Amino acid sequence: MLKSEKDIVIMREGGKILAEIMADVKKKAVPGVTTLFLNDYAEKLILKKRGKPSFKGYRNFPATLCTSVNDVIVHGIPSEYVLKEKDILSLDLGFFYRGFHTDMAVTFPLGEVEGESLRLVRETKKALKRGIKKAREGNTLGDIGNTISRHAQKSGFSVMEGLCGHGIGRYVHEGPQVFNEGKRHKGLKIVKGMVFCIEPMFSIGGKEIKEGKDGAAIETADKSLSAHFEHTVAITESGTVVLTELE
Repeated sequence: MLKSEKDIVIMREGGKILAEIMADVKKKAVPGVTTLFLNDYAEKLILKKRGKPSFKGYRNFPATLCTSVNDVIVHGIPSEYVLKEKDILSLDLGFFYRGFHTDMAVTFPLGEVEGESLRLVRETKKALKRGIKKAREGNTLGDIGNTISRHAQKSGFSVMEGLCGHGIGRYVHEGPQVFNEGKRHKGLKIVKGMVFCIEPMFSIGGKEIKEGKDGAAIETADKSLSAHFEHTVAITESGTVVLTELE
């Protein structure tokens, strides 16, 4: 589903608003608040900007914001869980604006953390940046996945099995799938007009995953800490544009 330059201009507008909302929600994520509070705050900001939550009601997901804590990789449902010092929190938020979706995720520690926990967050974020550098016309999706998986291996972390990024636009999930593993020069060729989400997901432990008790969350099978970062990127005439970052 290739996008026109006009489509991408609208998605850039929506992506910038989403980045502003995410930055605002992140400021509220401190020890002592619940993940449900963060969800309600995010929804209020989205509605104030005359958008709609991308995730609420999608595949029966009941909330606006995905809040994934510690060993929860993605799709954690907000609850009365009270955030604690040294928790590792991932926030994943989608924004529907003027007919198009954008999507982004960040992971960060609450309070002071050291060692492997902090390194996990830093290296997963680096993997996203490296994946974005490979997202250019003429490369393949395999180039992106290969770069991300090699960075995980070099850092001593695991790429979570089967989880991937995706195309995005009129629908929050479109083709193609953008895997975090791949072979160089293999897979779908990247062309102008593509818009997709790159989202590395690493863990300190193994790569195996399991379904969480809430029926939506996906967790590390060995209960090890995980991290998740995501940006929406567009392939344009003038190069690759990250739609979900502040200028």
